[in-house]
Amino acid sequence: MSEPSKPPSSTDRVVKDADEWREQLTPEQYQVTREAGTERAFTGRYWQTKTAGIYRCVCCGAPLFSSDHKYDSGSGWPSFTQPESDAPVATRTDASHGMVRTEVLCGRCDAHLGHAFEDGPAPTGVRFCINSASLELDERNTGSARDDEG
Repeated sequence: MSEPSKPPSSTDRVVKDADEWREQLTPEQYQVTREAGTERAFTGRYWQTKTAGIYRCVCCGAPLFSSDHKYDSGSGWPSFTQPESDAPVATRTDASHGMVRTEVLCGRCDAHLGHAFEDGPAPTGVRFCINSASLELDERNTGSARDDEG
């Protein structure tokens, strides 16, 4: 798997306590992003979205993924072949639930986004499987959404 993006400098970091995050986020968003939860497959608001735009972190607004790199993986979650260039996407090993996976996080606010797997299509071979609850689609920054995306 490719190396994660360089973490942002400490001046770019967004740090809030649990109460501040709870005030800002819905209960589902909090559970997914702050407690490393997951939404049920085929239920998130973006898993079938074909709208062009930039997917931002629901916690801090950092631009993370483009609709140009979104595709239908059949997994039931929004899937991307790669993050936006210079996106503050970080990864770390996740050994929870009796398996070893690569956790995907927002490097700006440490929000849990989902997981990355090495079963994606070319050119990267990586599938960034991301929870809709961790994302906010910014349609103002439109790209050219592909017809085959999910």
